[in-house]
Amino acid sequence: MSSSSPASRPGPIADVAPLSLCAREPRVPADRLVAEMVPPPRFDSVRFGTYLPDPDQPSQTEAVRVLEGFAAGLDGAVAADPGRRRLFGSGFGFGKAPKKAPAGPRGVYLDGGYGVGKTHLLASLWHATPAEPSRKAFGTFVELTNLVGALGFQQTVTTLSGHRLLCIDEFELDDPGDTVLVSTLLGKLVEAGVALAATSNTLPGKLGEGRFAAADFLREIQGLSAHFRALRIDGEDYRHRGLPEAPPPYSDELVTRTAHATEGASLDAFPDLLDHLAKVHPSRYGALTDGLSAVCLTGVRPVPDQSTALRLVVLADRLYDREVPVLASGLPFDRLFSEEMLKGGYRKKYFRAISRLTALARDAKRLADTP
Repeated sequence: MSSSSPASRPGPIADVAPLSLCAREPRVPADRLVAEMVPPPRFDSVRFGTYLPDPDQPSQTEAVRVLEGFAAGLDGAVAADPGRRRLFGSGFGFGKAPKKAPAGPRGVYLDGGYGVGKTHLLASLWHATPAEPSRKAFGTFVELTNLVGALGFQQTVTTLSGHRLLCIDEFELDDPGDTVLVSTLLGKLVEAGVALAATSNTLPGKLGEGRFAAADFLREIQGLSAHFRALRIDGEDYRHRGLPEAPPPYSDELVTRTAHATEGASLDAFPDLLDHLAKVHPSRYGALTDGLSAVCLTGVRPVPDQSTALRLVVLADRLYDREVPVLASGLPFDRLFSEEMLKGGYRKKYFRAISRLTALARDAKRLADTP
């Protein structure tokens, strides 16, 4: 297929009626929520072999070695009937079914700052684990809490207990309630024999400060800490990699014209979209973006409150995972959140959303620049 094909890359065509996110009210069956717990398209093709360790950072090479061994150690996993524990092969104890879960590390925690490739490595572990996709799960911390919200706690335990591996990206330590919920869930899954892997990002700060979170992570998950081996991954912070600045916001007219010229693009007023997100469960935000080639927004302005801001963060994550460019008018994305929000308990999420929306705005520049 040609790289210029609309099926592979959005582009301008004759005038078409744009789609609208506000007109969508997706209903997502529970089995789809679970089936979609796989590495997102951005990380669908990554493997350990495509991770290029920095020769000046030996911890990166060591992380690959350990994770490859961890994946290989899951090769002897044996599925059990629902409600019964399973065993692990190499490194986890293997034999007749014990009354207790095997001792020793049952999971790995990738500990490092922004931009060192933790998600790349986590997705590579998922791909390398010798199990059918239906028996291993990959999702962000937010997606996992949303799954519990959609299915209920016990059903989530039952659904995931038959898995060989659960990978949790961006484990968030800033919401005590959600942390306790997920820690309790992981405890149940460990008892069922599920291997775990996780990453998290610390709060952005000054260079060299707060870049590692292993102590915080192990403290917050309390009784589960003995099941994790922490792998520290040093490396350069993404904020110092010389990426071009995000393009400034465009005019309402240009955004509207681009939406009408791009097959599969949506067009919505930003305030209307914020209102609509309040009516859709965050677990459905992925489905909300189904089939979109681009998102066009007019009138971007600061979000009015924290609940709205947190919903926008989830949407930004889903758009980033799916590599959907975002073209916008109004204020630049680094002015979405108030100074109070950026200094509060959820600041990590807001900085991540700014970073991701900025990257998607950069991706959308070619649409606006096309005659």
